[in-house]
Amino acid sequence: MKYLTSALQFPHPEEASVEGIVAVGGDLSVKRLLLAYEQGIFPWFDEEQPILWWSPDPRMVLFPQDLKISKSMRKLLRDEAFKVTYNKNFNEVITHCATAYREGQYGTWITEDMIAAYNKLHAIGKAVSVEVWKDEELVGGLYGIDLGNVFCGESMFAKQSNASKYGFIKLVQKLASENYKMIDCQVYTDHLASLGAVEIPRTQFLSLLWE
Repeated sequence: MKYLTSALQFPHPEEASVEGIVAVGGDLSVKRLLLAYEQGIFPWFDEEQPILWWSPDPRMVLFPQDLKISKSMRKLLRDEAFKVTYNKNFNEVITHCATAYREGQYGTWITEDMIAAYNKLHAIGKAVSVEVWKDEELVGGLYGIDLGNVFCGESMFAKQSNASKYGFIKLVQKLASENYKMIDCQVYTDHLASLGAVEIPRTQFLSLLWE
C-alpha cells in the first residue's frame, strides 16, 4: 500500500491490498479525483481516517442492457409516480446522501471536504446528480461521476419508498439510450444485485474501463 505525495499519480489498481486499498493520503483536488476515477480508483474513508483510495476485487457493475425492473417498479414507472430531473440541485442531493440513515452504519464517509470536492467536480460537469421529486418536494436522488461512456455511481438517498430506485432506473435507461457501456457500482449490495448488477473481476473491470 502506497502513501501518496503531492505528485499526481497512483499505483496500479492491481497493487491494491486484499481489502482493495490502493493508496493512502493525498488530497481531494479535482485533478487527483479525476485521475483516480479514470484509473478505476475511488476515495472512501471515515472522518477520523486519512484519505483511503480503493479499487476492490471483485467489482460490482451494472451493464445497462441487463437492468432488472420489478413488476411493482414497472407500475410506478407507467404511472409516472415521480418526476426525475438531472443536475438541478447537486449540493442538496449530496448533502441528503451524507445525512441519510443506513442500517449498520454510524456516521458518514461523505464529509464536508468530500461535499466541497464533488461540488467542484459538478461545476466542471464531471459530477452529476439525479433528483427525484414528488409534488415539488425532493424525495430521493443519487450522484456520481460521468466519464463519458462509463458512469461511476457514488451514493443515493430516499425520503419516500422507492424514490431512489425510481431515479436510478430512469438514469440507467437514459445512459442505455446514450450507449454507455457500464455503470460502476463499486461494491456488492443486495439492492444493486436486485437491479441486475453483478460482480466481475477487477481485471475485467479495468479492461472495460480502459478500452
